[in-house]
Amino acid sequence: MRTTITLDDDNAARLERAVKERGITFKEAVNSAIRAGLAAESPVQPPPPYVVPTFHMGLRQDCDWDRASHLDADLQDEETLRKLNLGT
Repeated sequence: MRTTITLDDDNAARLERAVKERGITFKEAVNSAIRAGLAAESPVQPPPPYVVPTFHMGLRQDCDWDRASHLDADLQDEETLRKLNLGT
């Protein structure tokens, strides 16, 4: 890939020095520096898993917990009865 980049003066000087010392092209020096820099980066660590706090709320013995729709119906019946008893 061909692209244009603007180098800081200190980086350009270090690349020119690498070209002279190693007897390589400027392109090779830039690619080598980029590879070394990218290889030195530590891999991105995923954030720790989010843990949902839980609380013990007791267990209703009068409900079949395998059938949640029954629990819903039981709770609605209880609320309807409570409202009817308040009205009398």
